[in-house]
Amino acid sequence: MRVQGTCVPPAPNKLLEGPILRSLLTLAVPIVTANVLQSAYQIIDAFWVGRLGGAAVAAVSISFPVLFLTFAIGSGLSLAGSTLIAQYVGARNDKMVAHVAGQTLLMVILVSVVLGTIGYFCSPALLRLMGVGPDVYPGALGFMRVSFVGIVFNFTFFVFQAIMRGIGRPTLPVYIVLGTVFLNFVLDPLLIFGWGPVPGYGVMGAAIATLVTQAIAAIIGIAVLRLGLHGIHVRRRDFIPDFGYVKRAFFLGLPASVELSARALGLMVMTFLIASFGTLTLAAYGVGSNILQVVMVPAMGLSMAISTLVGQNIGAGNIERAAQIGRLGGLLGFASLSFFGIIVFLFAPQLVSVFVPGDAAVIEAGAGFLRIMSLAWGFLGLQFALTGVFRASGNMVLTMVLTLVSQWVVQFPLAYVLSKHTDLHEQGIWWALPVSNIVTALITLCLYAKGDWKKKRLIEPEEELAGKVTEDILVGEVSR
Repeated sequence: MRVQGTCVPPAPNKLLEGPILRSLLTLAVPIVTANVLQSAYQIIDAFWVGRLGGAAVAAVSISFPVLFLTFAIGSGLSLAGSTLIAQYVGARNDKMVAHVAGQTLLMVILVSVVLGTIGYFCSPALLRLMGVGPDVYPGALGFMRVSFVGIVFNFTFFVFQAIMRGIGRPTLPVYIVLGTVFLNFVLDPLLIFGWGPVPGYGVMGAAIATLVTQAIAAIIGIAVLRLGLHGIHVRRRDFIPDFGYVKRAFFLGLPASVELSARALGLMVMTFLIASFGTLTLAAYGVGSNILQVVMVPAMGLSMAISTLVGQNIGAGNIERAAQIGRLGGLLGFASLSFFGIIVFLFAPQLVSVFVPGDAAVIEAGAGFLRIMSLAWGFLGLQFALTGVFRASGNMVLTMVLTLVSQWVVQFPLAYVLSKHTDLHEQGIWWALPVSNIVTALITLCLYAKGDWKKKRLIEPEEELAGKVTEDILVGEVSR
């Protein structure tokens, strides 16, 4: 049908124009909400498993570092897909958006099957290597093996969330996660303790409940993509292996996987160092880390929102707007985490007492730890915001190097020297954290100001041109 004298323009992308703050909040709020809900899985598992006793809690706790390292690989590869999708969305190349989504799903599913198979058969050896006691071993083995079986569903939903972020529609995953969290809360006691004809599986029941809920989430996500129900339509042809793209995305996402794994390993090594100072110091660190993880959720959400917004604008060629997003995002990250840091500094004893009521020694030690590190949280927020810009432009290696420098060149060596070779003792570990955050943030800020990230682009000119040609053809067909 022809509309006299006019042609049908493509729908405007609101993330490429208008107030930057509004666009950032539109993306960040649902991303933060989804992250908070995801963390509820661990809280629910801990709540119900805790009713089985200390050995059961230890079985779950001992499994998390291994599983976290595995999840880091899936998250890193998902970031690669999200970055490419955001740039193609900005370039209005819908065909490549769907192709990248399909290929990323295919790649991550294959990787998850391989990792899950290796993890399943290597679980006994891993637990023996970690020195797990005979009272903890059976529960840990069951929990770990079921978790590795379900890893394909975890990875699939990671990619679905990344795709939704990349196209600028992060709200739908929030509703899916909300539904599965409620379902997990119901299934956990049913499968852990049993009821009627349903047998109780103990610690393994918590893993089975998570497997079921994540499978449902993954199936819903794939259905949404295949049916084209939410801004993207991934067709069957998009799942035909494109080894050129898979290779490109794998090596783009690999540095992000290494970065996340380095963070996980860094936490494990720091825990060993802290444990050498005794139970009180370890307890203080545990409580402080729990509070830090809560504060990190908005910082990570803002970083993901910045990455999506900058990626789309880079794809559209709006480099100056991308730079403005980085500056505003960095300011927001610094201001928001500084605000949280001041609150935590002022009310540190009260916050620690929520986790360990009645233990005056832990409250005092935990409050001291929080007060030393909290006032430097703004620099952590700044670093997360600007690394979101680097990821959006495809500088995954740079963000990996920054993390490696922060964790292994500054933080751990400084913590070891200050704690073992000065009179600061365990407080030397606490001081190493804000120092490393400040140093890394200043390095990140200098690299951002230098502006080399503006020259990096993942979309080739001919790919962008192809998207525009396709768009022109579609507009022409509509106007006939």
